[in-house]
Amino acid sequence: MNNRRTRALLRAWLSTRPDPALDAVKYRNDLKEALRHTHLTPGDEELGAFLFAPHCRARYDTPVLEAWRRAHHEQEALYELPYTVAEGFAAKHGIPRDVFLERIAPRLTRLETLRLQETAEWHGPAAARAVTAARLHVQRRTVRREAAHRLCFLPLHLALEGCLSPHFGGPAVAWEQWSRRALRQGLFPRVEAAWLGADVPGLADALRVFEIHPGQCGVLVHLADAPAAAFVVPHPEGYRVLHPPLLQDLHGDLVHHYATLMPPVPDFRSRIDDTRIRSLADLRKAAREQVARWADFHDTTMVSGLLEQERTWQWVQRMGRFTLFRFLPPFRLRQDNHIGEAIADEHGRTVCLKTFRLSENQVRRGHLLSRLAAHDWHLADTAAALGTTEARLGLRLEAAGFGHLLRQDVLDHYRGQTRAGHR
Repeated sequence: MNNRRTRALLRAWLSTRPDPALDAVKYRNDLKEALRHTHLTPGDEELGAFLFAPHCRARYDTPVLEAWRRAHHEQEALYELPYTVAEGFAAKHGIPRDVFLERIAPRLTRLETLRLQETAEWHGPAAARAVTAARLHVQRRTVRREAAHRLCFLPLHLALEGCLSPHFGGPAVAWEQWSRRALRQGLFPRVEAAWLGADVPGLADALRVFEIHPGQCGVLVHLADAPAAAFVVPHPEGYRVLHPPLLQDLHGDLVHHYATLMPPVPDFRSRIDDTRIRSLADLRKAAREQVARWADFHDTTMVSGLLEQERTWQWVQRMGRFTLFRFLPPFRLRQDNHIGEAIADEHGRTVCLKTFRLSENQVRRGHLLSRLAAHDWHLADTAAALGTTEARLGLRLEAAGFGHLLRQDVLDHYRGQTRAGHR
């Protein structure tokens, strides 16, 4: 087999690979044996050193190769590697399986996620949660221009990117409490969890039996009496086409929580007092009154949090007569907070709208970050504005998943202060 044709085929195949360094990390032994068998030399000197003498260099210039070197003695470095490689390092460092899957989830490819979902029962419930939640990690632009008059973007990924982006750079001032990592990398990596509609129990059945009315251009998804998502398009025919794919939309933790853990709520029914009905005209009048009452109750009670919410609108892209926006809420605690995206025409009329209700944990994280940014990331000033102590604010940041932003000795000091205050 070791002939010129074999070497030519392998050389041609290697020339088509988009990232030879990634291949070297993922398939190191196989690639090394193939090169040795065909007497080929890697085009990159650093790549050759990695394959045949990986420990002879003090450091590598290629990021993925350097991450592989560091992962031998740094746990954090393994989360910069592909899943199949990081899995071995996690076992070497003794990292619990559920913790590893939770941290590596943003780097999973689609096929790796599918394989893990198929074996989630074997991996355990914590691992199942880690791979079932569709985690969005902002690594590339979510809006791309496909042609002169065409944009490509994934519904609600744009809105979630807007939720992740504010204050992504981390502390604007190098106060002494912040860690080196916070000052150097900011909030990277910052992720938020979302659920596909297909993974929400009962939603598929609800959409299947839902009656599409003549002229209907949108839908509101409610959790009991609370609005969870809104979807509006400009024409009834468009809505009929896009009604089934609502199962591919993203939904917040609250949707999955209610669908999985909460008991069913009683039906909302309109009742007509039959003692007042003397004729068909009376029946029509009573029916119109019930429709008007229901519309008023719906608009003033059930969707007031969505309709009356203050929003910060961000311009994303303009194309011809239409402009693409995304919007963020004020992150007010214990209130409805919806993110979303909309397309408006030249007159400001909405022609397409999708919203996503944030969970209370997501609102809490957004609230903390916005308060910190408003006070130049000064912990004492932010704590005073929130009516708490600096130590309690530090522990709130840790509970919200931002503990890595603070120095470890500062966190330990805050814990000691809090314990002393409880005595």
